Amino acid sequence: MEITITSAVFTPDKPIPVKYTGQGENISPDLSWRDTPDGIASFALVCDDPDAPAGTWVHWTIWNMPATSTGLAQGVSTNASLPDGSVQGVTSRGTSGYHGPMPPHGNAHRYYFRIYALDTVLSLPASANRTQLDAAMRGHILSQGQLMGTYQRQ
Repeated sequence: MEITITSAVFTPDKPIPVKYTGQGENISPDLSWRDTPDGIASFALVCDDPDAPAGTWVHWTIWNMPATSTGLAQGVSTNASLPDGSVQGVTSRGTSGYHGPMPPHGNAHRYYFRIYALDTVLSLPASANRTQLDAAMRGHILSQGQLMGTYQRQ
């Protein structure tokens, strides 16, 4: 079963509002998920841009979200450690937390928000990057889902 992930601020395959980009307030959009399997120990989320000129650009990694989570509110703090035990790793920018779309001028880029239901809580430091997160999740993904939005720099 695939997890359904949605946002109240943008529709799948449609533009992400400027507010949630590097040209706006650069805050994370709200996200909600449902249709999750049994046996979840935690959730992880990755947001990336596969259309970046230098290769996939990671805009956000967050893991160890509680198994009872059904989403994230708009404007998640950029702190590496969150009060609920969630951890935010290092983005391609080299900092923690969400960093919104800011592609070069030209074509629209695609931004994938991928949610993973895991059968474990990960033992990763906040200094971990996407490659380390992917390695830690290997063999522990019960289900996943994705939401894609686009953005073209103004």
